[in-house]
Amino acid sequence: MSKINAVLQNEKLRSHSKNKILRKRKRKNYLTALVFLAPFMILYLWFWVYPIIQGFLTSLTTGSYGVEQNFAGLTNYKYMLTDEKFWASFGNTLYFIVISTPTIVIFGLLMALLVNAKLKGTTFLRSVYFMPYMLSVSVIASIWVFILQSKTGLLAETLSIFGITTQISFFGSWGMGWLSILIATLWWTVGFNMILFLAGLQEIPEELYEAADIDGANGWNKFRYITMPSLKGVTTLVIILQTIASFKLFGQTFLITNGGPGISTTPLVHYIYQIAFRQWDMGYATAVSFVLFFIISLISVIQSKLLTDKKS
Repeated sequence: MSKINAVLQNEKLRSHSKNKILRKRKRKNYLTALVFLAPFMILYLWFWVYPIIQGFLTSLTTGSYGVEQNFAGLTNYKYMLTDEKFWASFGNTLYFIVISTPTIVIFGLLMALLVNAKLKGTTFLRSVYFMPYMLSVSVIASIWVFILQSKTGLLAETLSIFGITTQISFFGSWGMGWLSILIATLWWTVGFNMILFLAGLQEIPEELYEAADIDGANGWNKFRYITMPSLKGVTTLVIILQTIASFKLFGQTFLITNGGPGISTTPLVHYIYQIAFRQWDMGYATAVSFVLFFIISLISVIQSKLLTDKKS
Protein backbone atom coordinates (compact mmCIF):
# COMPACT_ATOMS: atom_id res chain seq x y z
CA MET A 1 0.00 0.00 0.00
CA SER A 2 2.87 2.36 0.82
CA LYS A 3 4.41 1.71 -2.63
CA ILE A 4 1.13 2.58 -4.33
CA ASN A 5 0.92 5.80 -2.34
CA ALA A 6 4.50 6.64 -3.24
CA VAL A 7 3.80 6.07 -6.93
CA LEU A 8 0.67 8.22 -6.79
CA GLN A 9 2.58 10.92 -4.94
CA ASN A 10 5.37 10.90 -7.52
CA GLU A 11 2.80 11.04 -10.34
CA LYS A 12 1.10 13.97 -8.65
CA LEU A 13 4.42 15.77 -8.27
CA ARG A 14 5.28 15.19 -11.94
CA SER A 15 1.84 16.45 -12.99
CA HIS A 16 2.22 19.51 -10.81
CA SER A 17 5.68 20.18 -12.20
CA LYS A 18 4.43 19.75 -15.75
CA ASN A 19 1.54 22.16 -15.16
CA LYS A 20 3.94 24.65 -13.62
CA ILE A 21 6.17 24.47 -16.70
CA LEU A 22 3.16 24.91 -19.00
CA ARG A 23 1.95 27.94 -17.03
CA LYS A 24 5.44 29.43 -17.10
CA ARG A 25 5.65 28.85 -20.87
CA LYS A 26 2.19 30.39 -21.36
CA ARG A 27 3.16 33.48 -19.35
CA LYS A 28 6.32 33.77 -21.45
CA ASN A 29 4.27 33.58 -24.64
CA TYR A 30 1.90 36.25 -23.32
CA LEU A 31 4.83 38.50 -22.44
CA THR A 32 6.39 37.96 -25.87
CA ALA A 33 3.09 38.80 -27.56
CA LEU A 34 2.71 41.86 -25.35
CA VAL A 35 6.17 43.12 -26.33
CA PHE A 36 5.30 42.88 -30.03
CA LEU A 37 1.82 44.37 -29.57
CA ALA A 38 2.84 47.18 -27.23
CA PRO A 39 4.01 49.66 -29.92
CA PHE A 40 0.77 49.25 -31.86
CA MET A 41 -1.42 49.40 -28.74
CA ILE A 42 0.31 52.56 -27.53
CA LEU A 43 -0.21 54.27 -30.89
CA TYR A 44 -3.79 52.95 -31.11
CA LEU A 45 -4.69 54.23 -27.66
CA TRP A 46 -2.96 57.57 -28.23
CA PHE A 47 -4.20 58.37 -31.74
CA TRP A 48 -7.61 56.63 -31.70
CA VAL A 49 -9.06 55.95 -28.24
CA TYR A 50 -7.74 59.08 -26.52
CA PRO A 51 -9.06 61.51 -29.22
CA ILE A 52 -12.51 59.90 -28.99
CA ILE A 53 -12.61 60.31 -25.21
CA GLN A 54 -11.19 63.83 -25.39
CA GLY A 55 -13.61 64.72 -28.18
CA PHE A 56 -16.59 63.60 -26.11
CA LEU A 57 -15.35 65.67 -23.15
CA THR A 58 -14.96 68.66 -25.50
CA SER A 59 -18.55 68.19 -26.69
CA LEU A 60 -19.65 68.91 -23.11
CA THR A 61 -18.04 72.38 -23.11
CA THR A 62 -18.91 75.81 -24.52
CA GLY A 63 -16.77 78.78 -25.51
CA SER A 64 -14.09 79.52 -28.10
CA TYR A 65 -11.49 76.80 -28.58
CA GLY A 66 -8.16 77.64 -26.95
CA VAL A 67 -9.49 80.84 -25.37
CA GLU A 68 -12.19 80.03 -22.85
CA GLN A 69 -14.00 76.73 -22.50
CA ASN A 70 -16.47 75.98 -19.74
CA PHE A 71 -18.15 72.73 -18.82
CA ALA A 72 -21.79 72.88 -19.92
CA GLY A 73 -23.03 69.30 -19.71
CA LEU A 74 -25.53 68.43 -22.44
CA THR A 75 -26.13 72.04 -23.47
CA ASN A 76 -24.69 71.52 -26.96
CA TYR A 77 -26.84 68.46 -27.56
CA LYS A 78 -29.96 70.32 -26.37
CA TYR A 79 -29.17 73.29 -28.61
CA MET A 80 -28.79 70.93 -31.55
CA LEU A 81 -32.47 70.03 -31.30
CA THR A 82 -33.47 73.64 -32.05
CA ASP A 83 -30.62 74.54 -34.44
CA GLU A 84 -32.20 75.20 -37.84
CA LYS A 85 -28.85 75.07 -39.65
CA PHE A 86 -28.14 71.65 -38.17
CA TRP A 87 -31.45 70.27 -39.39
CA ALA A 88 -30.98 71.95 -42.78
CA SER A 89 -27.53 70.41 -43.23
CA PHE A 90 -28.81 67.05 -41.99
CA GLY A 91 -31.64 67.27 -44.52
CA ASN A 92 -29.13 68.14 -47.25
CA THR A 93 -27.11 65.06 -46.32
CA LEU A 94 -30.18 62.81 -46.48
CA TYR A 95 -31.16 64.37 -49.81
CA PHE A 96 -27.72 63.62 -51.27
CA ILE A 97 -27.95 60.04 -50.01
CA VAL A 98 -31.33 59.64 -51.72
CA ILE A 99 -30.15 60.98 -55.08
CA SER A 100 -26.60 59.60 -55.09
CA THR A 101 -26.92 56.07 -53.73
CA PRO A 102 -29.35 54.66 -56.35
CA THR A 103 -27.58 56.54 -59.17
CA ILE A 104 -24.07 55.37 -58.31
CA VAL A 105 -25.17 51.80 -57.52
CA ILE A 106 -27.10 51.44 -60.79
CA PHE A 107 -24.31 52.94 -62.91
CA GLY A 108 -21.76 50.73 -61.14
CA LEU A 109 -23.83 47.64 -61.95
CA LEU A 110 -24.32 48.65 -65.60
CA MET A 111 -20.61 49.32 -66.06
CA ALA A 112 -19.74 45.99 -64.42
CA LEU A 113 -22.14 44.16 -66.77
CA LEU A 114 -20.52 45.90 -69.74
CA VAL A 115 -16.99 45.06 -68.64
CA ASN A 116 -18.00 41.47 -67.81
CA ALA A 117 -19.48 40.94 -71.30
CA LYS A 118 -16.06 39.74 -72.55
CA LEU A 119 -16.09 42.03 -75.57
CA LYS A 120 -13.02 43.55 -77.17
CA GLY A 121 -11.63 46.51 -75.27
CA THR A 122 -13.23 45.67 -71.93
CA THR A 123 -9.83 45.58 -70.19
CA PHE A 124 -9.22 49.14 -71.39
CA LEU A 125 -12.70 50.19 -70.25
CA ARG A 126 -12.12 48.68 -66.83
CA SER A 127 -9.01 50.83 -66.39
CA VAL A 128 -10.75 53.95 -67.69
CA TYR A 129 -13.75 53.50 -65.40
CA PHE A 130 -11.61 52.94 -62.31
CA MET A 131 -8.99 55.63 -63.01
CA PRO A 132 -10.92 58.63 -61.54
CA TYR A 133 -11.19 56.81 -58.20
CA MET A 134 -7.42 57.09 -57.79
CA LEU A 135 -7.55 60.90 -57.95
CA SER A 136 -7.98 63.14 -54.91
CA VAL A 137 -11.18 65.05 -54.29
CA SER A 138 -9.42 68.37 -54.93
CA VAL A 139 -8.41 67.23 -58.42
CA ILE A 140 -11.92 65.91 -59.14
CA ALA A 141 -13.51 69.18 -57.99
CA SER A 142 -11.10 71.28 -60.04
CA ILE A 143 -11.83 69.25 -63.17
CA TRP A 144 -15.59 69.60 -62.87
CA VAL A 145 -15.48 73.29 -61.94
CA PHE A 146 -13.43 73.80 -65.09
CA ILE A 147 -15.99 71.84 -67.13
CA LEU A 148 -19.17 73.34 -65.65
CA GLN A 149 -18.31 77.04 -65.40
CA SER A 150 -21.26 78.93 -66.89
CA LYS A 151 -19.29 81.27 -69.21
CA THR A 152 -15.76 79.96 -69.66
CA GLY A 153 -16.22 76.26 -68.84
CA LEU A 154 -15.41 73.47 -71.24
CA LEU A 155 -19.09 72.53 -71.57
CA ALA A 156 -20.11 76.12 -72.39
CA GLU A 157 -17.32 76.48 -74.96
CA THR A 158 -18.27 73.16 -76.58
CA LEU A 159 -21.95 74.13 -76.81
CA SER A 160 -21.05 77.51 -78.33
CA ILE A 161 -19.35 75.70 -81.21
CA PHE A 162 -22.77 74.26 -82.11
CA GLY A 163 -24.44 77.65 -81.77
CA ILE A 164 -25.89 77.07 -78.29
CA THR A 165 -25.09 80.21 -76.30
CA THR A 166 -27.51 79.72 -73.41
CA GLN A 167 -25.59 80.02 -70.15
CA ILE A 168 -26.26 77.23 -67.65
CA SER A 169 -25.51 78.19 -64.06
CA PHE A 170 -24.52 74.90 -62.43
CA PHE A 171 -23.49 76.57 -59.16
CA GLY A 172 -26.14 79.28 -58.81
CA SER A 173 -29.20 77.36 -57.63
CA TRP A 174 -30.15 74.56 -55.25
CA GLY A 175 -31.04 72.03 -57.95
CA MET A 176 -28.15 72.72 -60.31
CA GLY A 177 -25.70 72.84 -57.39
CA TRP A 178 -26.69 69.35 -56.27
CA LEU A 179 -26.61 68.15 -59.88
CA SER A 180 -23.02 69.32 -60.29
CA ILE A 181 -22.02 67.65 -57.01
CA LEU A 182 -23.77 64.44 -58.05
CA ILE A 183 -22.04 64.39 -61.45
CA ALA A 184 -18.61 64.90 -59.89
CA THR A 185 -19.23 62.26 -57.21
CA LEU A 186 -20.58 59.77 -59.75
CA TRP A 187 -17.56 60.18 -62.03
CA TRP A 188 -15.21 59.89 -59.05
CA THR A 189 -16.60 56.89 -57.15
CA VAL A 190 -18.56 54.73 -59.59
CA GLY A 191 -15.42 52.84 -60.63
CA PHE A 192 -14.99 51.40 -57.13
CA ASN A 193 -18.56 50.09 -57.10
CA MET A 194 -18.00 48.67 -60.58
CA ILE A 195 -15.06 46.61 -59.27
CA LEU A 196 -17.19 45.21 -56.43
CA PHE A 197 -20.01 44.25 -58.80
CA LEU A 198 -17.52 42.80 -61.28
CA ALA A 199 -16.05 40.57 -58.57
CA GLY A 200 -19.55 39.36 -57.75
CA LEU A 201 -20.38 38.70 -61.42
CA GLN A 202 -17.25 36.62 -61.89
CA GLU A 203 -18.23 34.43 -58.92
CA ILE A 204 -21.50 33.33 -60.58
CA PRO A 205 -21.08 29.79 -62.02
CA GLU A 206 -21.35 29.63 -65.82
CA GLU A 207 -23.35 26.41 -65.47
CA LEU A 208 -26.35 28.41 -64.31
CA TYR A 209 -26.41 30.44 -67.51
CA GLU A 210 -25.84 27.32 -69.63
CA ALA A 211 -28.80 25.62 -67.95
CA ALA A 212 -30.90 28.73 -68.55
CA ASP A 213 -29.95 28.69 -72.25
CA ILE A 214 -31.06 25.07 -72.49
CA ASP A 215 -34.41 26.02 -70.90
CA GLY A 216 -34.82 28.79 -73.49
CA ALA A 217 -34.45 31.75 -71.09
CA ASN A 218 -33.84 35.13 -72.68
CA GLY A 219 -31.35 37.77 -71.47
CA TRP A 220 -33.80 39.55 -69.19
CA ASN A 221 -34.86 36.32 -67.46
CA LYS A 222 -31.24 35.32 -66.88
CA PHE A 223 -30.52 38.75 -65.42
CA ARG A 224 -33.65 38.68 -63.25
CA TYR A 225 -33.50 35.12 -61.94
CA ILE A 226 -29.74 34.40 -61.92
CA THR A 227 -27.64 37.57 -61.93
CA MET A 228 -29.55 39.75 -59.48
CA PRO A 229 -30.19 37.03 -56.83
CA SER A 230 -26.52 36.05 -57.03
CA LEU A 231 -25.47 39.68 -56.52
CA LYS A 232 -27.73 40.26 -53.51
CA GLY A 233 -24.87 40.22 -51.00
CA VAL A 234 -22.64 42.46 -53.13
CA THR A 235 -25.52 44.87 -53.77
CA THR A 236 -26.21 45.12 -50.04
CA LEU A 237 -22.55 45.83 -49.35
CA VAL A 238 -22.34 48.49 -52.08
CA ILE A 239 -25.50 50.25 -50.89
CA ILE A 240 -24.30 50.37 -47.28
CA LEU A 241 -20.80 51.56 -48.23
CA GLN A 242 -22.23 54.20 -50.53
CA THR A 243 -24.64 55.40 -47.84
CA ILE A 244 -21.83 55.75 -45.30
CA ALA A 245 -19.66 57.58 -47.85
CA SER A 246 -22.55 59.95 -48.64
CA PHE A 247 -22.97 60.75 -44.94
CA LYS A 248 -19.33 61.92 -44.96
CA LEU A 249 -19.79 64.21 -47.97
CA PHE A 250 -17.60 67.30 -47.65
CA GLY A 251 -14.88 67.82 -50.24
CA GLN A 252 -17.18 68.12 -53.26
CA THR A 253 -19.49 70.69 -51.66
CA PHE A 254 -16.62 72.67 -50.15
CA LEU A 255 -14.66 72.90 -53.41
CA ILE A 256 -17.45 73.04 -56.00
CA THR A 257 -20.29 75.10 -54.48
CA ASN A 258 -18.82 76.11 -51.09
CA GLY A 259 -22.13 75.01 -49.59
CA GLY A 260 -24.12 77.62 -51.51
CA PRO A 261 -26.15 79.31 -52.55
CA GLY A 262 -26.69 80.08 -48.88
CA ILE A 263 -26.55 76.73 -47.10
CA SER A 264 -28.62 74.87 -49.69
CA THR A 265 -25.77 72.47 -50.54
CA THR A 266 -24.14 72.35 -47.11
CA PRO A 267 -24.05 68.77 -45.77
CA LEU A 268 -23.49 67.81 -42.15
CA VAL A 269 -19.69 67.44 -42.31
CA HIS A 270 -19.41 70.80 -44.07
CA TYR A 271 -21.50 72.37 -41.30
CA ILE A 272 -19.22 70.80 -38.68
CA TYR A 273 -16.23 72.37 -40.46
CA GLN A 274 -17.91 75.79 -40.42
CA ILE A 275 -18.69 75.56 -36.71
CA ALA A 276 -15.21 74.36 -35.78
CA PHE A 277 -12.94 76.44 -38.03
CA ARG A 278 -15.05 79.51 -38.80
CA GLN A 279 -16.80 80.03 -35.47
CA TRP A 280 -14.15 78.21 -33.39
CA ASP A 281 -16.88 76.55 -31.34
CA MET A 282 -15.23 73.16 -30.89
CA GLY A 283 -17.71 72.08 -28.20
CA TYR A 284 -20.73 72.27 -30.47
CA ALA A 285 -18.74 70.98 -33.47
CA THR A 286 -17.70 67.83 -31.61
CA ALA A 287 -21.26 67.34 -30.35
CA VAL A 288 -22.54 67.34 -33.94
CA SER A 289 -19.65 65.06 -34.89
CA PHE A 290 -20.65 62.53 -32.24
CA VAL A 291 -24.23 62.52 -33.51
CA LEU A 292 -22.88 61.80 -36.99
CA PHE A 293 -20.59 59.13 -35.52
CA PHE A 294 -23.59 57.48 -33.85
CA ILE A 295 -25.57 57.49 -37.11
CA ILE A 296 -22.71 55.95 -39.10
CA SER A 297 -22.10 53.36 -36.35
CA LEU A 298 -25.78 52.42 -36.47
CA ILE A 299 -25.56 51.94 -40.23
CA SER A 300 -22.42 49.81 -39.76
CA VAL A 301 -24.29 47.58 -37.30
CA ILE A 302 -27.13 47.22 -39.80
CA GLN A 303 -24.58 46.36 -42.48
CA SER A 304 -23.00 43.70 -40.29
CA LYS A 305 -26.43 42.25 -39.46
CA LEU A 306 -27.51 42.08 -43.10
CA LEU A 307 -24.25 40.49 -44.26
CA THR A 308 -24.31 37.98 -41.37
CA ASP A 309 -27.85 36.95 -42.25
CA LYS A 310 -26.78 36.57 -45.87
CA LYS A 311 -23.88 34.27 -44.96
CA SER A 312 -26.02 32.16 -42.64
